Amino acid sequence: MGYTGVSPESAWTGLAVRTTLGNPSTRPGMSLPGRVTVSAGGLPVPVDEIRVGLLTQVESPSPDARRRLLQFCSAPAAGGFAVAAGQTRAVDFALPVPWETPVTVVDGKVPLNLRMALRTEVRVGSGLAQGPTVPVFVHPLPAQAGVLDALHTLAFTPRQVGLRYGRLPWAGQLLPFHQVLGFWVAPLYTGPITELEVTFVADPEELEVVFWLDRRLALSGLTHASVSRFRVRHAGAGRQQWPALVDGWLRRALNHHGDVAAGGPSEPISEVMHVNRPPSEPERPGIGLEGIGGGSGEGGGGGT
Repeated sequence: MGYTGVSPESAWTGLAVRTTLGNPSTRPGMSLPGRVTVSAGGLPVPVDEIRVGLLTQVESPSPDARRRLLQFCSAPAAGGFAVAAGQTRAVDFALPVPWETPVTVVDGKVPLNLRMALRTEVRVGSGLAQGPTVPVFVHPLPAQAGVLDALHTLAFTPRQVGLRYGRLPWAGQLLPFHQVLGFWVAPLYTGPITELEVTFVADPEELEVVFWLDRRLALSGLTHASVSRFRVRHAGAGRQQWPALVDGWLRRALNHHGDVAAGGPSEPISEVMHVNRPPSEPERPGIGLEGIGGGSGEGGGGGT
């Protein structure tokens, strides 16, 4: 198996925990298979429950606030068994990956602020062993990849990416945060806007694509923003003419942006667009979350 995290024996539970992922790469809507191995020391240990979950760091809607660590999904792997003294017990699991899970592999790279990990927790009575963390890499769905590739073809330049805490009021969002991918506007669309931010909200049937258009006058600090939303089904994503489709979306969004500037109706905008942050720095795949307790990771292989 490819990626492994190992924690030392816990004083709370008397167990050492080892978590292994055969392939740390996944996509939203898939399951993430792996194995948890628990080893007892000099005494037998009754295990009440083993849980696995996905962990990442998200930003506050305020640009000045610190990022917070968030476990946004978890599932039981096993429970109700005993590990004899000096023995080990292995448990296989398959964690469902939520459809709204953010993409962490962008253009083949993992930006610093998009790192994600799988964490294991083992409960023994009132004690809880915070198990190891193992890096996880979330690749885009075909429709998400189609939109991102089309923006590249249309000459939009990536600026920054982030995970923001909070739900969008007009989207069928289930997770308590959402991903934003920021771009400098392409020359073909410059003038009405200077920046584009994209948010994906996926479900089993379709992908909602949210365009945030912004025109910021740097010297005056004035800004004019609008929101446009589009939907596309997952079925047939591989046959879609993505540059033409996204170009059509952008032109409709620009028309809406002009209507909003003239006083027309707009979607409510309830958060600050983080236009003043520097571009995100990429990090090579294979690096786990830093500063998260519970063990270390050992590199291996695995990719889609």
